[in-house]
Amino acid sequence: MAQRSGQEDPERYLFVDRAVIYNPATQADWTAKKLVWIPSERHGFEAASIKEEKGDEVLVELAENGKKALVNKDDIQKMNPPKFSKVEDMAELTCLNEASVLHNLKDRYYSGLIYTYSGLFCVVINPYKNLPIYSENIIEMYRGKKRHEMPPHIYAISESAYRCMLQDREDQSILCTGESGAGKTENTKKVIQYLAHVASSHKGRKDHNIPGELERQLLQANPILESFGNAKTVKNDNSSRFGKFIRINFDVTGYIVGANIETYLLEKSRAVRQAKDERTFHIFYQLLAGSGEHLKSDLLLEGFNNYRFLSNGYIPIPGQQDKDNFQETMEAMHIMGFSHDEILSMLKVVSSVLQFGNISFKKERNTDQASMPENTVAQKLCHLLGMNVMEFTRAILTPRIKVGRDYVQKAQTKEQADFAVEALAKATYERLFRWLVHRINKALDRTKRQGASFIGILDIAGFEIFELNSFEQLCINYTNEKLQQLFNHTMFILEQEEYQREGIEWNFIDFGLDLQPCIDLIERPANPPGVLALLDEECWFPKATDKTFVEKLVQEQGTHSKFQKPRQLKDKADFCIIHYAGKVDYKADEWLMKNMDPLNDNVATLLHQSSDKFVAELWKDVDRIVGLDQVTGITETAFGSAYKTKKGMFRTVGQLYKESLTKLMATLRNTNPNFVRCIIPNHEKRAGKLDPHLVLDQLRCNGVLEGIRICRQGFPNRIVFQEFRQRYEILTPNAIPKGFMDGKQACERMIRALELDPNLYRIGQSKIFFRAGVLAHLEEERDLKITDIIIFFQAVCRGYLARKAFAKKQQQLSALKILQRNCAAYLKLRHWQWWRVFTKVKPLLQVTRQEEELQAKDEELMKVKEKQTKVEAELEEMERKHQQLLEEKNILAEQLQAETELFAEAEEMRARLAAKKQELEEILHDLESRVEEEEERNQILQNEKKKMQGHIQDLEEQLDEEEGARQKLQLEKVTAEAKIKKMEEEILLLEDQNSKFLKEKKLMEDRIAECTSQLAEEEEKAKNLAKLKNKQEMMITDLEERLKKEEKTRQELEKAKRKLDGETTDLQDQIAELQAQIEELKIQLAKKEEELQAALARGDEEAVQKNNALKVIRELQAQIAELQEDLESEKASRNKAEKQKRDLSEELEALKTELEDTLDTTAAQQELRTKREQEVAELKKAIEEETKNHEAQIQEIRQRHATALEELSEQLEQAKRFKANLEKNKQGLESDNKELACEVKVLQQVKAESEHKRKKLDAQVQELTAKVTEGERLRVELAEKANKLQNELDNVSSLLEEAEKKGIKFAKDAASLESQLQDTQELLQEETRQKLNLSSRIRQLEEEKNNLQEQQEEEEEARKNLEKQMLALQSQLADAKKKVDDDLGTIEGLEENKKKLLKDMESLSQRLEEKAMAYDKLEKTKNRLQQELDDLMVDLDHQRQIVSNLEKKQKKFDQMLAEEKNISARYAEERDRAEAEAREKETKALSLARALEEALEAKEEFERQNKQLRADMEDLMSSKDDVGKNVHELEKSKRTLEQQVEEMRTQLEELEDELQATEDAKLRLEVNMQAMKAQFERDLQARDEQNEEKKRMLVKQVRELEAELEDERKQRALAVAAKKKMEMDLKDLEGQIEAANKARDEAIKQLRKLQAQMKDYQRELEEARASRDEIFAQSKESEKKLKGLEAEILQLQEEFAASERARRHAEQERDELADEIANSASGKSALLDEKRRLEARIAQLEEELEEEQSNMELLNERFRKTTLQVDTLNSELAGERSAAQKSENARQQLERQNKELKAKLQELEGSVKSKFKATISTLEAKIVQLEEQLEQEAKERAAANKLVRRTEKKLKEVFMQVEDERRHADQYKEQMEKANARMKQLKRQLEEAEEEATRANASRRKLQRELDDATEANEGLSREVSTLKNRLRRGGPITFSSSRSGRRQLHIEGASLELSDDDAESKGSDVNEAQPAPAE
Repeated sequence: MAQRSGQEDPERYLFVDRAVIYNPATQADWTAKKLVWIPSERHGFEAASIKEEKGDEVLVELAENGKKALVNKDDIQKMNPPKFSKVEDMAELTCLNEASVLHNLKDRYYSGLIYTYSGLFCVVINPYKNLPIYSENIIEMYRGKKRHEMPPHIYAISESAYRCMLQDREDQSILCTGESGAGKTENTKKVIQYLAHVASSHKGRKDHNIPGELERQLLQANPILESFGNAKTVKNDNSSRFGKFIRINFDVTGYIVGANIETYLLEKSRAVRQAKDERTFHIFYQLLAGSGEHLKSDLLLEGFNNYRFLSNGYIPIPGQQDKDNFQETMEAMHIMGFSHDEILSMLKVVSSVLQFGNISFKKERNTDQASMPENTVAQKLCHLLGMNVMEFTRAILTPRIKVGRDYVQKAQTKEQADFAVEALAKATYERLFRWLVHRINKALDRTKRQGASFIGILDIAGFEIFELNSFEQLCINYTNEKLQQLFNHTMFILEQEEYQREGIEWNFIDFGLDLQPCIDLIERPANPPGVLALLDEECWFPKATDKTFVEKLVQEQGTHSKFQKPRQLKDKADFCIIHYAGKVDYKADEWLMKNMDPLNDNVATLLHQSSDKFVAELWKDVDRIVGLDQVTGITETAFGSAYKTKKGMFRTVGQLYKESLTKLMATLRNTNPNFVRCIIPNHEKRAGKLDPHLVLDQLRCNGVLEGIRICRQGFPNRIVFQEFRQRYEILTPNAIPKGFMDGKQACERMIRALELDPNLYRIGQSKIFFRAGVLAHLEEERDLKITDIIIFFQAVCRGYLARKAFAKKQQQLSALKILQRNCAAYLKLRHWQWWRVFTKVKPLLQVTRQEEELQAKDEELMKVKEKQTKVEAELEEMERKHQQLLEEKNILAEQLQAETELFAEAEEMRARLAAKKQELEEILHDLESRVEEEEERNQILQNEKKKMQGHIQDLEEQLDEEEGARQKLQLEKVTAEAKIKKMEEEILLLEDQNSKFLKEKKLMEDRIAECTSQLAEEEEKAKNLAKLKNKQEMMITDLEERLKKEEKTRQELEKAKRKLDGETTDLQDQIAELQAQIEELKIQLAKKEEELQAALARGDEEAVQKNNALKVIRELQAQIAELQEDLESEKASRNKAEKQKRDLSEELEALKTELEDTLDTTAAQQELRTKREQEVAELKKAIEEETKNHEAQIQEIRQRHATALEELSEQLEQAKRFKANLEKNKQGLESDNKELACEVKVLQQVKAESEHKRKKLDAQVQELTAKVTEGERLRVELAEKANKLQNELDNVSSLLEEAEKKGIKFAKDAASLESQLQDTQELLQEETRQKLNLSSRIRQLEEEKNNLQEQQEEEEEARKNLEKQMLALQSQLADAKKKVDDDLGTIEGLEENKKKLLKDMESLSQRLEEKAMAYDKLEKTKNRLQQELDDLMVDLDHQRQIVSNLEKKQKKFDQMLAEEKNISARYAEERDRAEAEAREKETKALSLARALEEALEAKEEFERQNKQLRADMEDLMSSKDDVGKNVHELEKSKRTLEQQVEEMRTQLEELEDELQATEDAKLRLEVNMQAMKAQFERDLQARDEQNEEKKRMLVKQVRELEAELEDERKQRALAVAAKKKMEMDLKDLEGQIEAANKARDEAIKQLRKLQAQMKDYQRELEEARASRDEIFAQSKESEKKLKGLEAEILQLQEEFAASERARRHAEQERDELADEIANSASGKSALLDEKRRLEARIAQLEEELEEEQSNMELLNERFRKTTLQVDTLNSELAGERSAAQKSENARQQLERQNKELKAKLQELEGSVKSKFKATISTLEAKIVQLEEQLEQEAKERAAANKLVRRTEKKLKEVFMQVEDERRHADQYKEQMEKANARMKQLKRQLEEAEEEATRANASRRKLQRELDDATEANEGLSREVSTLKNRLRRGGPITFSSSRSGRRQLHIEGASLELSDDDAESKGSDVNEAQPAPAE
């Protein structure tokens, strides 16, 4: 891309410089230094090179400053090769760790590369400066390109999402998360910018200039949302304070057709208050800064500092103007199509939010009530929001609150008013923001074109971890958990697809499930409820607080793996949740308030009814808010009072957020997600600075490291076959044969040759997959290989050059020699005359011919040269052509090979594609068939749905009809009831009228009767009445006498009752004694159980010891294995040494041969030889010393092993002896056990007999109780009869009284009549006439009178009979009363006995359950001990095997040592041989040196001779006389001499050559010797080090083995002792188990008996119920009889009335007779009075009757209630018998029933006597029987005591044996300690022995203490037994008094019961009160 002038090159911020990355120097540096990452506080991680490893720690050298540091191995992280520097996708890193990820991001960030891929993620780091990478050119550059083709960029993500949407027709989503200020919003903008550019619908259209076009609106939606939803924070100047999901809809062609925005979690509290240096939402500042004067006046705006809600006043944003931003926002609103009214209304609401803050309240003086001193602000607010000021102030200060059904005005405090105002301001702003988003969505929504698919862009806050986190952070973190789960799941699916596509087997892990526990903890609705569910639940509860919420949360989720409670009370946090990003502490302050979001509903309704339509629209959902009536007790109960929904519409914030999140997640799951993770590099907003720790925290929170963790689980590194072969074929040179081979096969062969672990790689169809770190290892190996090759190449080159230089020097030397020879010859010949002659004559010879020849030669030479040049030129051409042809051939061959490979690959690809196509077609067919099936199913389901809907509609219609019919029926019923009431009223009226008429009729008849009655009859009646009165008085005196008699009899009965009570107390005392015995047995049992528990504890300790022993054995085995490995390594080193020795011997032989070849040596060689001899001697000495040391070490090791073996054998013998002793002890214990078992059987038989007797007694008691119940029943019946008779008596007496009164009145009447008689006689004459007229009537009346008199006589007879019956009944009643008094006492006693028996039964059932549990425990312990014993036996066998194995290994070790000795001996022999050979070679060298010296001497002599000859020759030349003669001779001699000289020269040259060769050989030998020496020294050092290390290891292992052997001996001794104890304990336990079994059997029997008793009691209860039913029936009968009596009384009254009428008739007759004498007026008045009196009497009787009826109704109601209670009690009894507590409740209910029955009995005391004499006699007989049985029981108890004594003696003997055994154990321990002391003295470890001795002493003391305790307990028991015996002999009651006065403590099964002597005596009667608590 061409760089623009004056602009930065954008490619610098996109592309990486590969030249820097592939720098071989950096690669070599990385390989050589072994670079790694180590943790650093400043840089996060620092590069360092490993220098040395020291165990778990590593010495490293920092690359930056060269400092050295010790680091733990675990803290070191591998470094990637330089090949992976600044890699674009971090998933490709071979070492996937935190350090590598951080380093890669840091490198890229510092290079200006802010985008990096990490698998599915695109990681963006905020650059804090504008980069030139967002222009249209860049958009065009990324358009249509695949992700891997271009460098990382947000445009690449957008493009891939857009292309996937178009190609796959799948919805896409881009998820941008990160901290505030990380760049989420900016990246979201860039995505929208890219999509608007790429997918704009106006391209290629004519109408693209239309304003308000969709893409433009989409881009303009952001400024509006930013101004209303963004604010300046400390971290970010334009921080989004809400989350948003922007959904851009596209049509089928890929054009944008609409958009939709959803928002989450607006931080509405920012509108009310802000932190320091932070601002509220931008719109407030924009409005105040940018609005004009007109707008300010309309909106009543003021200055920045006048608003309380602008906490920090006006804070400007650097680089931005609020005024300009306001204009941009307004313009954006106009583009979005907002109307002027809408904008003005919105701004009004914004202004009103500010005005809310200015409302000030004051606290009134005397009360807490708030008042508004000034309402100007309220007026402004109400003007803006269209409300009434008065209503608003009233709603704020005294809101109406619903209390029950009424509304009450409640005065608000200042705090409540302030809270309400702030809540209203926040709610108003939130509603405005929601409306704005809805309005933008409306503008962006285009219904013309239907969207085919969409791309969703999620811009939401990332994971937040502050020091203390609140409800908002929980919501954000919950969202991020869900998003991370989505990412994990997506990654899992993609990985799965990749592996399936490549045909790789892998166990797929859905990492999304890792996050499910945490998500469940937050969102789970129930079982157990999550955080949000619990929060919602608490919101419903009255008086719930944040504290109760936290307590409930801890209670419900305390055990959850992802939940933690605060560790200390001081912790500020309330609870902690472990998220994927880390542990987060939450503080639950005001969570309930935040979740409910309460408002003043009075003001809300005012806002809803606002005159401003916009405000009313905002507050239309008033019915959904939480009102003040739900939050009345804000201050009192911390927002706790009765949270109720309003009309069922109220939803909490948590619920709403959860719903919106589930919708969002459902949307995202249906899309293909793309993940963008934004990171903030520093908090200072500085460009180019990166805080490593901050970035690491964000990587953790963003899930990038989580993604890398998932990557590491699989095969993250993938390479195409071709690249793998090309890069790593160098590591496997001969694996792939020449010629063509398929890529996959080649890779398989390479992998085989590399010998990689199969788990580290997988071979797919087109790629090879590697685990993390494998490629780094291969890179290292490759670098090492390349360095080896280059070194070898360099060596070859240097060798070649050195050889060439050497050859050149040799040639120069030979040339110098020739020159020297020639010069010497010339110097010799130049003065020789003949030579001069020769030189002068030679040119003269054949001169002419020579020239011709020369010319010919020159011509030939020229021709030859021409030919040569031609040939050379041709040759060069031919070579060039040949080269070209070869190159072409090679190229063609390569092309052919490539083509064949390509063809093969293409063929494979075709085959694969064909197979894939078939598979896909099959899948398609399957899918089509499935789709068809699903469609059919869908159709069926839809049809069924329709049917169901129709059916539901029909049912609803039917229901409606039924409801209508029901309503009609109800109406009819109501009308019918009304009619019935009317009819009843009419009937009553008619009845009243009828009764009146009847009364009148009767009155008329009475008058007639009165007129006809006579005076004489009245007199007779008066006499009769007087007689009756006398009789009644007599009867009353008789009754009083009888009453006195009854009282006397009652007193006698009470005396008898007291006697019976005394006898019952005696019986109870005896029972108490029996129970005391039972308790003694329990105490013994408790002791046994304590012993059992102790044995169990010992067993547990022994199990621990066994486990320790096993651990030691495993460690020994591991050490043995290490020793074996060391031995193997020793063998390998020996083999190496042998090889080296062979090599040395070969080199020595070579040296020998070279020494034999060399003849001449110099003095330097001699010196070297002497030096070498010295070195050899030193080496020999060193070797000898080493061998000696080695032999000494071996000897020491053998000695130690021998001692160890001896000790082991001794221990084995001791163990055998121990075993024998144990077996003897075991036999003795078994015999004791058998005896004890026999005794236990005898005891059981005795116990069974006593049980049998007890059963008989129980049966007798049951019979008594049955009789008592019968007696009770009879008593009840008699009482009822007595009551009835008493009632009758009362009635009769009342009648008698009335008759007496009437008699008196009649007497008075008679007197008056006598006076009137005279008057009548006077008037007789006048009446005679009337008498004649009425005579006929008188006759009739006389007849009637006679009849009435007869009736009266009959009535008198009946009355007499009744009186007789009454007397009889009174006597019976008196008898019954006496009997009842007697029976009451007996019944009370029996009831008490019954209660006691019930209590005993319950306690026994509890004990039985406890015994059963104890038995089960004993069974389990027995089984466990048996298993442990078996395990111990197995371990013993295993130990024996190990010992035998160790012995075998010892033998093998000895053999190996012998072999080592042999080998060392062989080495020594070989060394001696080598030394001898060296000596021989030295002698040879000396001889050669001598020969050389001789040769040199001979040479010198020859030279001397030569000089002499030369001198002679010169003399001869000088002598001129004899020249002519001796020329021939001289020539001859000269020739001979020359020959000799030449020979000498050749010899000299040969000697020189030989000398040179010898020198070279010497040098070579020296070099070789030095190399050999160095190598030998190195090998020796290595061997020394190895030997030393092995020696150390062996010594250490031997020591460890010895220590372990000692430990093993100790443990074995302990185990033996423990085994003995275990066997003894086992026997004891077996005895105890048998006893417990028997006890259990007995307990089961008792339980059965108790069950039988329970059944009997139930039967009794049922009988009682039946008797009660009978009583009720009898009461009903008595009621019936009562009614009958009442009817009889009525008849009597009627008869009496008839008699009265007759009397009156007589009176009338008399009056008629007297009328003759006087007027009848006075008689009439008397009759009228009588009439009135009778009417009053009748009314009284009617009232009494009504009272009786009401009483009867009450009784019936009571009866019904009691029956219901009885039913419920029965159901409870039947249902709750299983649980003891419920049975207690049932018992209480039974007691209640008994009390009721008692009350009834007390009420019904009265009249039963005669029938109970027989029962009392039978009871007395039974008491006698019981006394006899008691005596038998006492005898049996004495026998049982004897048995107890015997058992105690045997127990003492057992204790003695135990003490003996403990003594033996102590002796054995002492022996072991001595042995251990010896061993430790050898190893200088005395302190351990002392510690063990102290431990042993402590244990002995402990045992002594236990023994003392046991003896004391035994003595106490014996004392108690003796006291019991004494008491039994005396026959007194048994108590738990000890010999010591005061209090004593009984320890029973771990629970202690304290009783004083007095208490014990006083509580002897009641067993339950002195019962010990059962041990758990």
